[in-house]
Amino acid sequence: MTNIDHLRGGQPLNTARTVNHTKTATTNTPSTTTIEPQHDAVSLSSQGKAVGQIHQQLAAETSFDAAKVAEIKQAIANGSYTIDADKLANNIIKFEDELNDL
Repeated sequence: MTNIDHLRGGQPLNTARTVNHTKTATTNTPSTTTIEPQHDAVSLSSQGKAVGQIHQQLAAETSFDAAKVAEIKQAIANGSYTIDADKLANNIIKFEDELNDL
């Protein structure tokens, strides 16, 4: 497979734009004028901006209930934490069903 750099022979690529103008019909002396490069611009719709704001809000919030985590840690530490096997199994099945819907 041919490398694209090989096609231009390692020479730098000239990106300046030039325009050729003729001064008169009898003398075809071209003059070169450099045109400023164009810049791309992006604008977001109001919906796009709203999604960005929601994303920023969600990123700033914690993704878990710190009070509940502290409560569970305390229950584990003092030995009072119990696991409901039926509830755990039902939640695992529910989670698997949600994954199948994706």
